[in-house]
Amino acid sequence: MIDVKNLSFSYTRKPFIENISFEVRPGEIFGFLGPSGAGKSTLQKLLTGLLTDYKGNVIVNGEEAGRHTAGFYENIGVDFEFPSLYEKLTARENLRFFSTLYKKRGDIDALLSCVGLMADADKKVSDYSKGMKSRLNFIKSLLHDPCILFLDEPTSGLDPSNARIMKDIILDEKAKGKTIILTTHNMYDATELCDRVAFIVDGKIKALDTPRSLIMRRGASKIAYTYLDNGIEMKTEIPLHKTSEDEILQHLIRDNQLMSIHSSEPTLNDIFVELTGRQLQ
Repeated sequence: MIDVKNLSFSYTRKPFIENISFEVRPGEIFGFLGPSGAGKSTLQKLLTGLLTDYKGNVIVNGEEAGRHTAGFYENIGVDFEFPSLYEKLTARENLRFFSTLYKKRGDIDALLSCVGLMADADKKVSDYSKGMKSRLNFIKSLLHDPCILFLDEPTSGLDPSNARIMKDIILDEKAKGKTIILTTHNMYDATELCDRVAFIVDGKIKALDTPRSLIMRRGASKIAYTYLDNGIEMKTEIPLHKTSEDEILQHLIRDNQLMSIHSSEPTLNDIFVELTGRQLQ
């Protein structure tokens, strides 16, 4: 669905995106993971044809993004990190207006309902909270039922409940066969949602694989347990595959003396820091 080869781009003479190549399969959620300023949003603008003065090839749904035709945007939906809405119009009026830009038009009330905005559909956007604007901006990208979605930090600024709603909708869109590009610095969203992720740092791809493969490549899970030794709480951590070799742990299990035990494994943030020396957040 997307094929990028030897892509380079600069705002000045210094390269900002440098010699990037990757492909995104139909029906895949592909994540760009990196800290602020890494080039994620710029890459999204290149993929959506908003920045055209680049070197290399950016093929999106069969078209070169930098030389796209008028029908290019009929097949893609974009949710920018910062909402692009008309503040003096109501939510419903905003959606009605933007729907006129496309040949296909979705059910506005159904979209408002799915993100919990139906009760506020006729309220001016200027009276919306930041989270409400984010949800409205998100469903704006779904108005014309596009086959490719570009989502930039879709859960940013949302409370856990509304973030869960948004993530469920994203997964529903994937189930319908949509191809989704997710740019984020949220490692938890990326781990949960993405089929594959690319680590972006300083305009370059440092790693690209499934979240699970990246995590397991770093090493096995670990077991941490606590127990009392002469009244003093002790904590021990061992590799998961060596639990049968730990005599203390075996003794504690036999005598029912464990205070706590849990497993842990690396996160995408751990992997990112290890590969790049940078923090995601």
